[in-house]
Amino acid sequence: MGGLFWALGLLPGLLLAGPGQAPPVAPPKPNPAAPAAQPRPPATPPADVELLPGPATLPVTGIFTLAFRLRGGALDKYSEFPELEGFKKSGKTSTTTTRIVQGRRFSDLTITQRYVPYGEGEIVIKPFQLTVNGVVLRSKAATVRVEPASPPNPGAITKPANPTAPLQAVADLDKMFGKPKPVLYEERADHAFLAVVADRPRVFVGEGVRVGLYFYLKPEDQALLAFHDFTDQLPPLLHELHQSTAWQEPGPEPSVTPDTVRHLGQKYLRFRLAENLYYPLTAQPLRFPALALTMVKFKLLKKPEPGQENRLAGYKTYTSPGVEVAVQPLPPAAPGSPVAVGRFTLQEAVSRTKFRVGESFTYTFGVAGSGNLSAVLAPVVAPWPGLDVYGPDVREEPAPGGGRKLFRYRLVVRRPGALPLDSLLQLVVFNPATARYEVLRPGLRPLVQGVVAAIEPLARPEDDPFYGPALAGADTTMQSLDVYRDVRRYADWLLIGLAGVAAFGWWRAGRRA
Repeated sequence: MGGLFWALGLLPGLLLAGPGQAPPVAPPKPNPAAPAAQPRPPATPPADVELLPGPATLPVTGIFTLAFRLRGGALDKYSEFPELEGFKKSGKTSTTTTRIVQGRRFSDLTITQRYVPYGEGEIVIKPFQLTVNGVVLRSKAATVRVEPASPPNPGAITKPANPTAPLQAVADLDKMFGKPKPVLYEERADHAFLAVVADRPRVFVGEGVRVGLYFYLKPEDQALLAFHDFTDQLPPLLHELHQSTAWQEPGPEPSVTPDTVRHLGQKYLRFRLAENLYYPLTAQPLRFPALALTMVKFKLLKKPEPGQENRLAGYKTYTSPGVEVAVQPLPPAAPGSPVAVGRFTLQEAVSRTKFRVGESFTYTFGVAGSGNLSAVLAPVVAPWPGLDVYGPDVREEPAPGGGRKLFRYRLVVRRPGALPLDSLLQLVVFNPATARYEVLRPGLRPLVQGVVAAIEPLARPEDDPFYGPALAGADTTMQSLDVYRDVRRYADWLLIGLAGVAAFGWWRAGRRA
């Protein structure tokens, strides 16, 4: 009955609906769990970053600039601008330009690093890279020409390239605030000097002497001086330190970190520019000429004021006096192999404690100490009956000014008894501390045990059970030496005949076709 009453109630609505109308559809119920759809913001184009190179030519009073421009984005982080050789950083500026196009706002951010040249000339800008918001900007090498300052012309007015463009104020900082006046700066005396230092004034032939080129500077003078074009000044200095009559071993690399030393009772910072170890090969003295190094020296402002540059850069050349190291010849010695010069001690070792006849063992003979290890040659083992010598194997462990050098021999003793190594092996060296020759001899005398193995005669081929009968029944007829040549000639004729038969068959087959 309930279904009947529901159908009767729905019938008038169906009758009222026209033939072209559809019954109304109930709106969907909202789902409280589904979030409301949010409008999507328009996509933001990625930021554009470009590197703005500096001018190719500028006066010595001008400003060289490096900059990057960021379009359509916010600046997150960027790396530091590079240090340019021949220029000094002089501050950084930030410029923001806002443009509105078709109702949309665009902003450009420009970060500019200013550089002041130290002097006139052509300066090479080495390749560098700058990272802005994770984007790597690379710059190629370029040359900047720094020209003399042009005379001021107050009456000259620069017209804008585009008269309809908005007015912009552009001026040189030196013209706005005035160039640094040298009369306002004072040059303070420094206590720096350049020196070539040898660790000893006299050496023997073959004895090592350490010579270094150092720049000394007091700690309180660090603000007055700076290195100038060091990478270009160093190679000529190293060439002047080269000696044609000495074996040269390079020392540690030049260091920008100074050492604290005492000179004439005063504290100095010592920069190591070059350091080598020389072993004279002849009795000629080692002569090191006077060397020169140009440094950047700053003048300080007499009365520091806000907005003024506290230092004015200039140049100062430091010259070191020449140094000569006397070389003494070695005392006369017995003729023989070259003698090593140094303070050496003997080192020896053996591979086992028990020795048997016919068994090999290893004996190591070496030296350790200060001196030229390249001049230490392997000693020759004197011949001794019943001793077989193999080697030696050389191992060198260099250290500053010396090290250790080992010679390893493999020995096989055929006779029992004590092995007199002290009379078979020796090394003569010259000790410069005592000015005497020293003979380094082994202290070990291995005791070899066992019996001498009897030397059995070699068996005759006729007594061999296999080769004896074979040799007895072999044909002793002499064979001609031209057998192989005749066989080759017959084989050639056979091949020529076969080739002729094949050609004839091919010709007959062609005629039948």
